[in-house]
Amino acid sequence: MTPRRVPLPRRPQVSISSVGFGAASLGNLYHAISDEQAQHTCAAVAAAGITYVDTAPHYGLGLSEERVGTWVRETPDVMISTKVGRVLEPLDAPWSRDTEGFDVPARYRRVRDYSAAGIRRSLEDSLVRLGVDHVQVALLHDPDEVWEQAVEQSIPELVRLRDEGLVDAIGVGMNQSAMLTEFVRRCDVDVVMCAGRFTLLDQSAAADLLPIALQREVAVLAAGVFNSGILTQPEPPDDATYDYEPADRGIIDRARRLASVCREHGVTLPAAAVQFPLLHPAVASVVLGMQSPQEVAADAAAAGSAIPPELWQQLVREGLLSEAVAEVLA
Repeated sequence: MTPRRVPLPRRPQVSISSVGFGAASLGNLYHAISDEQAQHTCAAVAAAGITYVDTAPHYGLGLSEERVGTWVRETPDVMISTKVGRVLEPLDAPWSRDTEGFDVPARYRRVRDYSAAGIRRSLEDSLVRLGVDHVQVALLHDPDEVWEQAVEQSIPELVRLRDEGLVDAIGVGMNQSAMLTEFVRRCDVDVVMCAGRFTLLDQSAAADLLPIALQREVAVLAAGVFNSGILTQPEPPDDATYDYEPADRGIIDRARRLASVCREHGVTLPAAAVQFPLLHPAVASVVLGMQSPQEVAADAAAAGSAIPPELWQQLVREGLLSEAVAEVLA
């Protein structure tokens, strides 16, 4: 599968590649990488035909956005999404290390600000770090605890920013599907990013989010398709992680059943994990985190593997795909 350009149904002037680059890695997620490695990774992403990158101020306290900005100045055909809702406030030196998963000095503190003013400042600051005058997509980042403020202030301000041309399309990014479903149902959004909830191991978004997104022509970006690690290897190990925690025995057994069916059809588990979300017509892109050219090559191979329809049919028969998914495949 060569990544294809997919126009957003509500904003057809914006098209993204069906495989996207999740650039949290460029913010030194878990461990530091050099600027040179970041550049080589971005070059490998471009060579693989991936023209959509997702970043956020949260990722490395702005480092990911800065590195993405360096890349897009040399590769102008890249479509960028970034996120709003966290404002970075400078801290005085000497700095400790960041405590939210990124190997960077804590030069800033993250301030969650979902007010209209906070949303505007967040996007304007991101444009400076990225070195661009607008982005293609802005996503409200993890508004799990602020539903009322999000619908009364955050989304209306994003609409104004879209009307002003600072962003082409707007939406919400979360690790759950239930609230995303309500945003799609009630708000003027163009796109949503759903992390970890439409995967081979967790298909819950197929029951609520995906049908309403398809009905309202809101594009879905599927992230976290490996559920933080358990689906990245052909055979899930005993110490696999699932949603950033050690996987329990039931999850590991289910993942190994998936892997066994994949082997029967000459397919690797990672390849099936990457391609599965794109079976649903509401899903425009699968967003993959990649930290090195080697990871880019592996994910590009997974995305390009031939998968026979019989694999999905067998997964349905064995109860490994939900009824909601089975209906789409029928």
